[in-house]
Amino acid sequence: MVRTIATQLLRFSCQKLIAHVRSLSPTPSTGKSPRRHTNDVNSHPNIRPYSTLFRKNYTMLATVFAAGFAWEIGFNSTMDKVWDSNNRGRQWKDIRHKYVEGGEDEE
Repeated sequence: MVRTIATQLLRFSCQKLIAHVRSLSPTPSTGKSPRRHTNDVNSHPNIRPYSTLFRKNYTMLATVFAAGFAWEIGFNSTMDKVWDSNNRGRQWKDIRHKYVEGGEDEE
């Protein structure tokens, strides 16, 4: 049973590969490859921000650094809140009032 499933998957992937190669090969009547419309892809509203941010190396690098910095700030603040809620009453900031009296310093 496993062997038949594996052969079916292999047969299916080979058929997909052959169909893909045939779509890229020149048409037999003209000998030319089919035209690709690259402008249609870039004009799609969901693609436009990606093509703007990742078109050049320096904009991609700046985008990645800014996203990483924002992710770090958000992740750290979220994890601090989770840590504080799980350890409420056990941290120094929660029990300080029991041990420290007013603002007087004794020497």
